[in-house]
Amino acid sequence: MGYIDLRSDTVTLPTQEMRDAMYNAKVGDDVYREDPTIKKLEEMAADIMGKEDAMFVTSGTQGNQVSIMTHTHHGNEIILEERCHIITYEVGGIGYLSGVQAKTIRGENGIMDPSDIEKAIRTEDIHYPVTGLICLENTHNRAGGTVTPIETMSAIYEIAKKHNIPVHLDGARIFNAATYLNLDVKEIAKYADSVMFCLSKGLCAPVGSIVTGTKEFIIRAKKYRKMLGGGMRQAGIIAAAGIVALEKMTKRLHEDHENARLLAEGLNNIPGIKVDIDTVQTNIVMSDISGTRMKGSELSSKLLEHGIKVNGADDFNVRFVTHYYVKKDDIKKVLNVMQNIIKEQ
Repeated sequence: MGYIDLRSDTVTLPTQEMRDAMYNAKVGDDVYREDPTIKKLEEMAADIMGKEDAMFVTSGTQGNQVSIMTHTHHGNEIILEERCHIITYEVGGIGYLSGVQAKTIRGENGIMDPSDIEKAIRTEDIHYPVTGLICLENTHNRAGGTVTPIETMSAIYEIAKKHNIPVHLDGARIFNAATYLNLDVKEIAKYADSVMFCLSKGLCAPVGSIVTGTKEFIIRAKKYRKMLGGGMRQAGIIAAAGIVALEKMTKRLHEDHENARLLAEGLNNIPGIKVDIDTVQTNIVMSDISGTRMKGSELSSKLLEHGIKVNGADDFNVRFVTHYYVKKDDIKKVLNVMQNIIKEQ
């Protein structure tokens, strides 16, 4: 059975063009800086983000953790949104690896208010830790793929510079944010000192993320990447797919957004299901199914019987994520199946 997989955009498979590029990739030992395909990808990524340099990493989590290690000192405090990926899904890495503590701020739909960030910055006091870093996430995963407005990014960066604090952007889905804002991705990246973004997810590469920043930052970051086991050898084989991702897949994300919107509007027309349409800005749809008297795990099981995969937990929330392998006809089928399931309740 061919499944319609809406669990995440992490389930995407490399395209045929990526597979061909991987097969034909020119490679060398990247620890010796002899892999031409890695070099090409990193140069391309730095240019796209408007940064001096870039570094290929194995995953978004590795990219975030290496960036935090590079920016901070043990005993620092870093400011993050309370539901961000770094806090929720990175295994407590900031404490274990960087020796820093978190100052979390509740955002509205994942977006921190600049005034709340400024209030959270520590003043000089012998009892207080030093605020060493501000971390942003754009788009915000747990908030449903919401996009931080460019004016907010700018205001936060201005506050950070006033207090001489660096800003790291978890831009795992930054190209989705740029698509929604209809801006060149550089216009988002310029409001952060370092930017991590994923080549997988909606861009379909099988492995890997990129960290960008100044040349001096990347030189230091490579030490920590090596420490965490990220010094790879003939890595051009996977970098080749990343090049195709940047050249081709970043330009089609509007299709995923349109399908997410179609899904959200359709779900809102099914009795017992609610979606906040204002938060459906990119490719993630968060739904409240409490009106159906089913839990997310129950709906997930029923959908699986019809060849549809979603992540449903033991509450009343279900997340759907659109991507390259989910087409408009698939959305229509999902909506039809869900209507029938609800009717049978």
